[in-house]
Amino acid sequence: MSLVIRNLQKVIPLRRIPLRRRIEILQKILDVQQFDLGIICVNNRNIQLLNNTYRQKNVPTDVLSFPFHENLKAGELPQPNFRDEYNLGDVFLGVEYIYEQCQENGEDYYSILTVTAAHGLCHLLGYQHNTEAEWEQMYQKEKQILEELNGITGANLQPLTKNHF
Repeated sequence: MSLVIRNLQKVIPLRRIPLRRRIEILQKILDVQQFDLGIICVNNRNIQLLNNTYRQKNVPTDVLSFPFHENLKAGELPQPNFRDEYNLGDVFLGVEYIYEQCQENGEDYYSILTVTAAHGLCHLLGYQHNTEAEWEQMYQKEKQILEELNGITGANLQPLTKNHF
């Protein structure tokens, strides 16, 4: 189905083609290429507004996911009944925040952008990290899909949730 990448910010340059290629590979790895997916890139102000509205955290963040199918168990694929239910949801990437973190930590911006998108995709598929057990499950899934992506692209991407619990 369709992958829509919208860049709604002008603060940080964004090369959509390499990001699209990697996300399309992740969709295949996760076997969700038949679902619509939105990736929306925003600045700190907009990600902070979303974070405050939906999570009551008035700070910028790297990623927020809004699943179309809200009650999935971790790793469960949606079971749509109608054509318009073939939608995973939307992942908002705080690209300005991600860029700033990469500058501070000496990390490659486009690599971390891909890893953050993978993290958001996992959230759309029911993975969470509210408990240590959930974190471990999500970490293992991210590690698995990123290892497969690395094998295809030659990259060396590591899970976002590494050491985050």
